[in-house]
Amino acid sequence: MFSVDRQSFQSLSALALFTFAFLGSEFFFDSRIGLLISAEGVVGAQAMILGASVVGFLAYALMAKVAGGRRALRAVEAVGAIAALVTIAATESALAMQIAGCIAFFLLGSLGAEAHWSMARTFEGSPSLAKGAGAAYAAGILLQFLSNQFVPAGIADAAVLCVGVAALAVFAAAGERDGESASQAAADSSQQSAPGGAKTAIRAVWLLALVVLLACMFSTLDNVVTLANAQGSISVETWPRLFLAASGLAAGMLFDIRERRYMGFIMFAVTVLSTISILAVEAGASPVIGLIVFYLSSGFFVTFFTTTFLQLAPRMRTPQLWAGMGRAANNLCAFTVSGVSMMLTQSGIAAVMIASLILFVLVSVAFVGAGLFRLPSTVREREAIQAGLAAAAAPTPEEVQAEFISRSGLTPREEEVLRAVTADERPLKQVADDLGISLRMVQRHLTNIYSKTDTQTRAGLTRAFFGK
Repeated sequence: MFSVDRQSFQSLSALALFTFAFLGSEFFFDSRIGLLISAEGVVGAQAMILGASVVGFLAYALMAKVAGGRRALRAVEAVGAIAALVTIAATESALAMQIAGCIAFFLLGSLGAEAHWSMARTFEGSPSLAKGAGAAYAAGILLQFLSNQFVPAGIADAAVLCVGVAALAVFAAAGERDGESASQAAADSSQQSAPGGAKTAIRAVWLLALVVLLACMFSTLDNVVTLANAQGSISVETWPRLFLAASGLAAGMLFDIRERRYMGFIMFAVTVLSTISILAVEAGASPVIGLIVFYLSSGFFVTFFTTTFLQLAPRMRTPQLWAGMGRAANNLCAFTVSGVSMMLTQSGIAAVMIASLILFVLVSVAFVGAGLFRLPSTVREREAIQAGLAAAAAPTPEEVQAEFISRSGLTPREEEVLRAVTADERPLKQVADDLGISLRMVQRHLTNIYSKTDTQTRAGLTRAFFGK
């Protein structure tokens, strides 16, 4: 599918382990606190930990700068997250569990930001970026599936998650070379890929808006499926999550076609399909349609926002902050609008259909604003553009000659002789006659010209004068 060296493998592993540790810890937290509080309380508690993860994502760049990107930072993050997970497993206090959950997810958010930064740095300019993002997501989902299937709930589940967090901290260091700090790596990346200007910043804002809107749309689809499951219309088991892994892999393969030229169009088609499925289920179609579309489209969505911000980050002034911004925006939406989305889903068919159509219109505007409907240039096209720009920037023959005369310090008469002897191959006698001076004078001027221009023959002088 694509070649993987040691550093690429480490970066992919870090992103996969983050997906596993984050989703697994979220499920573990919900299961544990659900034994102590009501179902409505679990929704609020989950929103709190997701909000803490967003803060962790946003704080990573500052923390890495302050700590110099030393391995000690990752060690503190890993030890803190593991201690918080152990607390969640051991405590019987809902308050202590909520506090431990927020600490764990703040640190997981920071580790996740580092994993995304490692991926962005390692795969910068790679034609296989989307494949890597899709493969890492699929691997994380498979790890979570295997853990749910074969690891008993409780202490064993917590132990596996702790091992995953420790491995994440180890593999997340792939973006740093030996002796190089994370802050130095960010500076090097900014020098290699010059930060974009106002247009890049505007595009980043549009992309953030797009991710938030898409997250709202997929949250609505998820709630439609969840409501049908609660009503007994369908049974949502663990195995359909394998569709997430399959769709992540498929998205990576499709997005990378011709250097991700069609990634925006493909994601928009998935958005259209998701909107239609919401409307169809609300209109009376089988909820199984919504279930299938949700799992298949969710993998495309995660791979899309991961790839989009991984390739955008190196062009931003704080690349460490932006590498994981897609995941942060998705978590922020889950933190802020999941409850509203569920209330809307329960408000009636008309409300859901109207809201879905409004969301679709807003998403379409965001696609346009982010420039995802413009086909980016290929490598060959970019080379042709660069060649054209270089040719346009090249000095004209007249500019080359004027610079040659100025640099050589020729007098007006020497310039006149220079132009005459380099215009063609006329004998010097004819050049003297045409200029109205003696042959001896032409020869004297020519000798001075040779000396000033560091040339020795008339042919060499002609080549130097015309810049050949």
